[in-house]
Amino acid sequence: MKKLIVILLISFACQISFAQNLSKYNLSFDKLASRWDEGIPLGNGMLGALIWGKGDKLRLSLDRADLWDERNALPDLTTYNFKWVQGQVDKKEYDIVQQKLDNPYNSQTYPTKLPAAAIEFDISSLGKVQSNVLNIQTAINTVKFENGTLFYCYVDANKNQGFFGFDNFKDIEILPNLIVHNYAGNEKIAGDNSHAGQGLQKLGYAKGEVSKTKNTILYKQPMADGHYYEVLIKWEKKDNNIYGTWTISKDEKASISQNIVTPVAGSGHIKWWANFWSKSSISIPDELVQKQYYLEQYKLGSVARKGAPAITLQAVWTADNGSLPPWKGDFHNDLNTQLSYWPTYTSNHLEEGKTFTDWLWKVKGESEKYTKAYFGVQGLNIPGVVTLSGKPMGGWIQYSMSPTVGAWCSQHFYWQWKYSMDNKFLNEQAYPYITQSATFLENISFLKDGVRMLPLSSSPEYNDNDISAWFKKWSNFDLSLAKFLFKAAREVSIAKGNLKAADHWEEIANQLPDYEVNETGFTIAPGQNLTSSHRHMSQYMGIYPLALLDYNIPEDKIRIDNSFKQIETKGTKAWCGYSFSWMASLYARAYQADKAIKQLQIFASNFCSPNSFHLNGDQKGGQYSNFTYRPFTLEGNFAFAQGVNELLLQSRNGYIEVFPAVPSTWNECSFKDLRAEGAFLISASYKDGMVIRMEILSENGGMLNIKLPKGNFALLSKPNLTLRERARVLTQKGEKLIFVNKG
Repeated sequence: MKKLIVILLISFACQISFAQNLSKYNLSFDKLASRWDEGIPLGNGMLGALIWGKGDKLRLSLDRADLWDERNALPDLTTYNFKWVQGQVDKKEYDIVQQKLDNPYNSQTYPTKLPAAAIEFDISSLGKVQSNVLNIQTAINTVKFENGTLFYCYVDANKNQGFFGFDNFKDIEILPNLIVHNYAGNEKIAGDNSHAGQGLQKLGYAKGEVSKTKNTILYKQPMADGHYYEVLIKWEKKDNNIYGTWTISKDEKASISQNIVTPVAGSGHIKWWANFWSKSSISIPDELVQKQYYLEQYKLGSVARKGAPAITLQAVWTADNGSLPPWKGDFHNDLNTQLSYWPTYTSNHLEEGKTFTDWLWKVKGESEKYTKAYFGVQGLNIPGVVTLSGKPMGGWIQYSMSPTVGAWCSQHFYWQWKYSMDNKFLNEQAYPYITQSATFLENISFLKDGVRMLPLSSSPEYNDNDISAWFKKWSNFDLSLAKFLFKAAREVSIAKGNLKAADHWEEIANQLPDYEVNETGFTIAPGQNLTSSHRHMSQYMGIYPLALLDYNIPEDKIRIDNSFKQIETKGTKAWCGYSFSWMASLYARAYQADKAIKQLQIFASNFCSPNSFHLNGDQKGGQYSNFTYRPFTLEGNFAFAQGVNELLLQSRNGYIEVFPAVPSTWNECSFKDLRAEGAFLISASYKDGMVIRMEILSENGGMLNIKLPKGNFALLSKPNLTLRERARVLTQKGEKLIFVNKG
């Protein structure tokens, strides 16, 4: 075996101590992908790369999460504000609203996320690719060629650097070539059905400068308003091997953090991924769903990292096709960011989940400015479509500037607290963010005949951006979020010891009307049923993710069952991939496991690229959806992972359920260290229709409230304790409880 690879493998053997073997979930091909959105994905939250083939070149598409053009395209929001919009709706003169606040999103190239550059290697002399494997356990991609040459690369888990190497290429000359994006040319962009935006040259940047030495390439690209970014590549050639590293900087000189480039993955990189995979695991008898689940977890570890921005539509894998990325690669807080973080809590990846609340907290000042300017009241709301630094981008304002965006984002502060029971986080971030968001919603709403109302309400993306997308009474989407927010504000106030504030939020919550329901279940809004297939499950927020309804309560069960009948009647032809992922969690909350797993199977088989990326449209010619395009976004992927989690463990209405929704085809399954609200880590096994064993670690102490599965359970540490269907056990910090089913 070749010298460098021997070093590499010995290093791995010495450093890796993984609790599970993930090799069967690797991405493995016998060729390079021919498109960027099918490439091998690598990332560390800040830097990312896609490895694919373009012609006879092996290409690394390089990206950095904070490469943004943040020039403003919106008019003065103190003039074109929420009250002005209300007036235009009342006068039925809505064209001016679309012109001022909707159209700039599409008519202007900025603000937008930007791609960085690419590295290419001429591989025409290496022969055919024999194998192309992403090892998700170590986050390393290796490509083996017909002549014995081996290519490998990874993005360091702890440093803002990527690494590459070619081993044993003999007398062939293989050197990296930097490919810069066409910011200054007039290239016509060919359509690739990916919902790509305008060509990058529309941004009007000056041509970048490329400087080379024998072993380095440096590219400096001017941006708008004096900003710039740099891409630096450095390599060494020894015998028949070449290995190198690359990095990207923004508004500072790019530099490599070591003088001698090494091809060996450092112990820090290996340990980071070993620790990531040690957090939790699952075992289910559905190979398609389980592999997709682990690929989602891999992507999560690649895009969510402390200190990096929150997950955007494509995170660190911006389109490499000469155009702006789909939907500008921005932060969509009307669905996309929220769904992207759903699995972090149950999967025991709170650190990755906190990257969302960290970013929301970082842009909180901008959110407050926006709230005051556009809505004219005190409190906190955040735009639904927003830049890196928190500025509004406009678009369909019913959703991009909705009054309830902050309420949905607040749920992640609530979840981060409930799943960790971290009092420091509660005091410093969760309490102020949630209560300030509630203050805003109180201030923007008003009382009419004793009932609290919104001036204008909407339901994403019902009636798109037409004037008819506005409702004068609560949509169930907005109402569910208001109910959740005031309930959460009360709960964090009690936890903080502020009982007066808790009473206030309870009073405000009691002023809200009941949900609008009829024989079709949840309507869109009063007088507006779901009349056709629709991609966004917005009116069902109260079922999931807000969990305001409980299927075990008869009235809630009727509402949920009727809603599902209506959804099924209208069909899936107007759904995107994320619709199926979301629907899996909705079905799981109603214990309809077979329907839930079907949604997950459809998603994995029809709506994903070969590299597991969610492509929004049905890639099998419209079998389940009329959307057959292929714009890549991540929220469907991560919502899928949570759909699996919901089959295994649920936190609902103050109690925990283990294996609440096991499909009828599953004879045996298990999980280790999934996390429930209350900071409980749970491991459990299921076989032949029965939960066999549950181990529960109480991370911070407190009351465990668990609905026991069917069977005759005993608590080993308290054998004389009589256990009923709902077991309540006061736990100490660090205490481990073992429940065994005696049959």
